[in-house]
Amino acid sequence: MLCRDGSGRIEKAMSFILLQSAPSNPLLQFGPIVLIFVIFYFLLFMPMQRQKKQQQKMLSELKSGDVVLTNGGIMGTIVAINDDDSIIVRVKPDGVKLQMARGAVASLVKPETKS
Repeated sequence: MLCRDGSGRIEKAMSFILLQSAPSNPLLQFGPIVLIFVIFYFLLFMPMQRQKKQQQKMLSELKSGDVVLTNGGIMGTIVAINDDDSIIVRVKPDGVKLQMARGAVASLVKPETKS
C-alpha cells in the first residue's frame, strides 16, 4: 500500500511518468487516414470501376435485333448501328424509329421465356 505524505510526491511522479511518452513516428499518425482511404477505395471506387467496365462491354457488344432500355426509359429494338456510334431503335407499337447515341442505352432487356 502506498502512503502519501503531504508533499504529493506520488502525484508528481505519476504525472511525470504519464507525460513522458516515447517519441512517435510521424508516419504512424497518418496511418488511420491512409486506412480510411484504402477502405473507401475498396468499398466505393473499385465497384464503380467494375460497373463502368461492364457497361462499356455491354455497349460495345450491341447488335441489331437486341431489345434495349434507354436512359430516358424508352424500350425498343435496335434496327441499325451506324459508324458514328449512333443507333437506330424501333419503338413499339407504331414502329417509330429513333436515332440516339450508343451511350444512351442503359441496359439490355432479356427476352421473356414463355412457359
